[in-house]
Amino acid sequence: MDGLYSQLSNLIGIPTSYFASPAFNLSPSPIHINGVREMYGSLFNAMDKMETAEDAAHIFMEHMRVAFDLNVSPEEGKKKNYRANYLRLLKGWLFDSNRPEGAVMKGWAESRFGLFPLFHQEPITGVNSPAYWAYTMEKMHTRFHNNAINSQFDLLYEFCQYYLDRFGPRKRKFTLYRGTNIGDVTHQVLEKREKKEWVVRNNSLVSYTADVERADEFGDTVLEVEMPFEKVLCFPQLLPGALPKSEMEYIVLGGDCLSRVVNVSDTREKKRAR
Repeated sequence: MDGLYSQLSNLIGIPTSYFASPAFNLSPSPIHINGVREMYGSLFNAMDKMETAEDAAHIFMEHMRVAFDLNVSPEEGKKKNYRANYLRLLKGWLFDSNRPEGAVMKGWAESRFGLFPLFHQEPITGVNSPAYWAYTMEKMHTRFHNNAINSQFDLLYEFCQYYLDRFGPRKRKFTLYRGTNIGDVTHQVLEKREKKEWVVRNNSLVSYTADVERADEFGDTVLEVEMPFEKVLCFPQLLPGALPKSEMEYIVLGGDCLSRVVNVSDTREKKRAR
């Protein structure tokens, strides 16, 4: 998997190998998917007039409902057809990222940012592997591509960047955690440095949490990262009332990430000391 990102294309105007590197996370620059802000300029102009984050989010969600005919009732006597909906896919991801909804979202990250998937139900070792073809069949299923679903996620990403740029924390990064087992195949440890710092290769799209205690529940080791805004697709406050907040789950773009290792036993000691 060496040189994994060096030949992969994207729609963000910088080399994938740089976007997916720890260097980008340490010193990020604004990222946009080509043409999205320009195509939906009236939406962003409308949100500029809103004074609060909640009002901006309401404008965004209402725009998505109207623009993509979401939650439209069928004509009387006709069966309601399934229409791909970004909220339904997000909920499917939060339930289990190895569902077909997760494959579609990982496929979106792959096509827009050039981030190769490492895992979907099983390890993916390359484009010619059976696992990659199984993943491709799920991500391209017609059930999820009847309503411009990639365009929906393009807009979600751009709205997230707009929201964070305007309403996010001043330091422009989130401290996030991921519980894992050392042999977990959903990521790879590329390098172990001093002071319990690892360079970890994440899946094309991956979940972290803002709650270190919640992360403890998912493995014998907790990884702490400083995640820049530019790598965030969705987080609990972004879509008020639309998604569960109990796990404080952040859906972020993958790549190679400098991570600090926090042992579960150390975290438990900190809990007892409080």
